[in-house]
Amino acid sequence: MEGHLLMSDKELKRRGAFEMVSQGAWSLVDAASHLRLSYRQCRRSYKRYVAEGDAGLVHKSRGRQSNRAKDSQLRQAVLQRYDQRYEGFGPTLAAEKLQEEGYEVDHETLRRWLIREGKWQRHRKRSPYRKRRERREHFGELVQMDGSEHQWFGPDHPAGCLINMIDDATGRKKSLMAEAETTEACMRALWAWVNQYGMPKALYTDKKNVFITDREPTIEEQLAGEEPKTAFGKACAKLGIEIIAANSPQAKGRVERTHGVDQDRLVKELKLRAVVTIAGANKLLSSGYETRMNNKLAVPARSDKDYHRRVPKGLKLAHVFCFEEERTVSNDWVVSYHNRLLQISSDNQTLPKAGRKVTVQRLLDGTLRLLYKGEALRYRELATEERRPVTKIPRPAPKAVATRVVTRPAPDHPWRTPWPHTGSRQATATG
Repeated sequence: MEGHLLMSDKELKRRGAFEMVSQGAWSLVDAASHLRLSYRQCRRSYKRYVAEGDAGLVHKSRGRQSNRAKDSQLRQAVLQRYDQRYEGFGPTLAAEKLQEEGYEVDHETLRRWLIREGKWQRHRKRSPYRKRRERREHFGELVQMDGSEHQWFGPDHPAGCLINMIDDATGRKKSLMAEAETTEACMRALWAWVNQYGMPKALYTDKKNVFITDREPTIEEQLAGEEPKTAFGKACAKLGIEIIAANSPQAKGRVERTHGVDQDRLVKELKLRAVVTIAGANKLLSSGYETRMNNKLAVPARSDKDYHRRVPKGLKLAHVFCFEEERTVSNDWVVSYHNRLLQISSDNQTLPKAGRKVTVQRLLDGTLRLLYKGEALRYRELATEERRPVTKIPRPAPKAVATRVVTRPAPDHPWRTPWPHTGSRQATATG
């Protein structure tokens, strides 16, 4: 019999094993072990190979139409109807619509028909590979921080933002309700965490401009070799807290998942107690809600060592969580800050010279502090003076320029007479 016989890898492997058996190199027991078949199945397959040769190893259903195959007329009618009305539809939706019209066809069958006709292309959505990250080993080693904007008080009230902080090792959390995820709100949330647990080693945040900035460094920062920092970043640097920016929400999934829990449970708690204000929400959080959630969801850390550090003695957190700006001292020792005039007192031990830079700190309660070389300066705020309207002095009108009379010399004017002869001029010059 001439022609080619198509065989699968499994059938070719069986053919090689049975050749070893026919040559006497292997027994059927050896072939069954090599092919991972039972002895009886191996014997039946070898019997067909001896009787029919390679064709005895090929599956008998190969090349034959399936008994469950759809009729060719139905296939043609379905494809024609698809072209007429459902072109561009996915196989699943198209199969549902076709069944409504009386065409009984499964979506996978329709998918194969469309692919074979070139009318549909497989769309494989492969999610990016993400390796599961284990929890940190120590409490305070890494604290995730993020804000969740939601209609916490119901659809009839303005939305708020819940600032959540959750420890990566234990799942212990602390929250603060605010109007938005602002720098001040994040400072107050971290301040509350430090007061309760201490200073964590690192914070895991997103890349919002509250936490990190992409601005170019100033000349002063370049000379000092410092990276540009936000006001929140400066506060963390003072406390020795590292800020780690996540590249995706999934990276800080622990705090992202707790948002969903709060959007379910906290909303119901606020509704049960008829709380519709931010102050009321913060009172509810601190009066038992956080404790109940921590008792329910927090787990022990793998290590007993706590990575939180105590606040150094003499360091006031109010002077850490603040906004800082530099200002130049004027010739009369006045510093201008947002339309406010601050007169530096002359009794300061270290008095900055005119033209020097001082640091103005605005605390979260609105208080202002002046710092020069790390020392606080005494000052008093000058009363805002009413600006007098600047009267423009009218410039005098330019004097009228007299018309210049051009006079021409008369024809017999000495200027018009020719010079004396050269000899006479020489005689005059020598004489």
